[in-house]
Amino acid sequence: MTFQIRVVAIADSGQEQVEDIMSLQRTELKMETLGLTLAEGKAILREIQRVVVEAQTTHCVAAHRQCSDCGQQRHSKGHHDLPLRTVFGKVTVASPRLLHCDCQPHETKSFSPLAQVLPERTTPELLFLETKWASLMSYGLTTELLQEVLPMDSPLHASTVREHVCSVAERLENELGEEQWTFIEGCQRDWNQLPPPDGPLTVGIDGGYIRGRNKEGHFEVVAGKSLLAFHREAGEAEELSGKCFAFVQTYDEKPKRRLFEVLHSQGLTMNQQVEFLSDGGEDVRQVQLYLSPEAEHLLDWFHLTMRLTVLLQTAKGIPEKIDEGEEQYELRAQVEQQLKSIKWYLWHGNTFQALNKLESLEMDLEAAAYESKDDNTRKLRKGVEELHTYVERNQQFLPNYGERYRNGERIASGFVESAVNQVVSKRMVKLQQMQWTQRGAHLLLQIRTRVLNGEWEDTFRRWYPGFRPQTEGQPIQKAA
Repeated sequence: MTFQIRVVAIADSGQEQVEDIMSLQRTELKMETLGLTLAEGKAILREIQRVVVEAQTTHCVAAHRQCSDCGQQRHSKGHHDLPLRTVFGKVTVASPRLLHCDCQPHETKSFSPLAQVLPERTTPELLFLETKWASLMSYGLTTELLQEVLPMDSPLHASTVREHVCSVAERLENELGEEQWTFIEGCQRDWNQLPPPDGPLTVGIDGGYIRGRNKEGHFEVVAGKSLLAFHREAGEAEELSGKCFAFVQTYDEKPKRRLFEVLHSQGLTMNQQVEFLSDGGEDVRQVQLYLSPEAEHLLDWFHLTMRLTVLLQTAKGIPEKIDEGEEQYELRAQVEQQLKSIKWYLWHGNTFQALNKLESLEMDLEAAAYESKDDNTRKLRKGVEELHTYVERNQQFLPNYGERYRNGERIASGFVESAVNQVVSKRMVKLQQMQWTQRGAHLLLQIRTRVLNGEWEDTFRRWYPGFRPQTEGQPIQKAA
């Protein structure tokens, strides 16, 4: 059995042009001969793409042959080859250069119609696939995947994919508005006239470290997630909708603007309640300030209690008793009791008593370290001093955790830990030996977060209106 595959191009005038693509032979039916093989499918798609592209570009050039003002035929100055990278292979077309007609003044003597119509050399669909998969897996695996399933006649290099990722992410960065020290607009009278807002927004922010290139060492990546409790129109039964964000703290010049745009995309209004949970770091705390008049800033209980847990574990290694002259007094039990008391005060939001207890414990440990010369005691004293400084700097962000917990309100940012793992660790840390520049990591994160949020395809639709038009009834992508 013979299958003849050909393409028929029908012009607007009705003229037909037929071109043979491929001839397939099939004899005995077996599983391995059933239908088309991957190689045959690639070859057919590659040839069809070539025919379609050549027909489109020929039609475009023909439309520009005549002057649009006087109708005279434009003369050709020469031509050059124009390479175009598509999802179905690389196509090279002849791009003639035409002389402008003398009937109107022009800035240049000649122009290239195809260069004007096709300013980019890579089609949006291929660019979309490259950037999407490069944000989810390594550049090397991305090239292997695309070459395995797409009919690419020339090898795709990881460096090319990386360059495309950076250029597309730079386009996103250029669209980002200017940084501001505050994003609060209007006054209380204006906010009272706004319609009832959607459910409260809960924003968790945390950080992680990735390996830098050359002598940069490790640098910090700030990542977080914003959860919207409900949409008022949809009802309270709707699931939490979340969006993640990330940036390299020492590279990004617009961190507050970036976070504001994420909240704005979730419908943030000036009368909407927003809760920020963070680890209390100085850089993170500055990012979340002055974004909303209804914002409440809380220190994450997880990070606070982890510091106390470490101190309690360290306290088990200090001497049980200590000599003071001819007498002995309990050290370990008293220290453990004081640490538990400090934790109790912090749990109930009593920072005044907690700071007093910490100061008293510091003095006791300093005296004990001097008497015993014990390394664990000195280590514990240093840890208590650090906790004292930590609580003192963040005392305005310490709520009554116990009361919030009993009321079913969030006190910890466990959902942020999963977001950091999803956004940063799975791509840049775990099982990944790649070293990163701050610029490269920051730009990749902008694409990765949009892919995980289900927004990447809509971004390309906004840039290229004819890209994958969404038909009625087609499901909308949701965040992973």
